[in-house]
Amino acid sequence: MTRGDVTRVKVHYKGADEDFVVFLDSVEDYQKWQSDKSVPLAQVVSSFKVFTTHKHGAQGMMEGASKGMLENEFGTDKEDEAVLKILEKGSLQEFEMAERQGRKNDSNGPYISR
Repeated sequence: MTRGDVTRVKVHYKGADEDFVVFLDSVEDYQKWQSDKSVPLAQVVSSFKVFTTHKHGAQGMMEGASKGMLENEFGTDKEDEAVLKILEKGSLQEFEMAERQGRKNDSNGPYISR
């Protein structure tokens, strides 16, 4: 099985002080949720984890957002509520993750220390 070489989906929200990102399972599930809020969020998001890029847009290095960041931007430190606000107000983005290159298993072949 090849690692990488897949399309990923995220929603980017540009806040007053930080940029926030939530990863989704699929575009179709997100669009269903937008038109019908009875669709469970667990079917839409990959995880209920909010990431921040420290003002580097949707492409910066991602770290988990602290409770203080969530409180300052969304008025709550609960990630579930922040995820909901990001999905409602953010912009959908799709991107490709390239297949990994390089050695697959160093224990096979000339890379073994003897």
